[in-house]
Amino acid sequence: MQYSLLVSGFGGQGVMFAGQLLAYAAMEQQLEVTWIPSYGPEMRGGTAHCFVVIADEPIGSPMVQHPDAALLFNTPSLIKYEKIVMSGGLLVYNQSLIQTAPTRTDLTVIPVQATREADGLGNTRLSNMVMLGAAMTTIPLLRMESLNTALDAHLPAHHRDLLSANQKALQIGAEYGRRLVPA
Repeated sequence: MQYSLLVSGFGGQGVMFAGQLLAYAAMEQQLEVTWIPSYGPEMRGGTAHCFVVIADEPIGSPMVQHPDAALLFNTPSLIKYEKIVMSGGLLVYNQSLIQTAPTRTDLTVIPVQATREADGLGNTRLSNMVMLGAAMTTIPLLRMESLNTALDAHLPAHHRDLLSANQKALQIGAEYGRRLVPA
């Protein structure tokens, strides 16, 4: 088994941390993993994306041309990356910030009001965890417990006060995923 994910948005939306959390959760489950970040010219407000590859055997190459899933946080990411997701794949998008729905009909699409839900928790920067929670209900790779363990172990010290809010955001996202994707 090998599964690849793209996480993309503006710098400052937690794109890189979401990708890192996927990688750490995979390591918690003793899986093989690669994480490749890419930043635009600015850190906060510029474009940012990362690819994560998770496998149960050694990964031959960390390069990804057609990811199995994409978590897209903003309109430029949807425009750029919707077309490269593998047919039959998953596309999770932040419907709070992306006003135009994806056009492909060969994907499982989960629209998530991620920014709105995160704002309801008191911090719009939690939208990355809402998105991640929604994706994980459809991707049978990682257990939610592994994500929570990785979050507890790797949340930076200056954000430790947000641990329970991040865990709640993951749960809200998971509820979205379960509600919007038929079993």
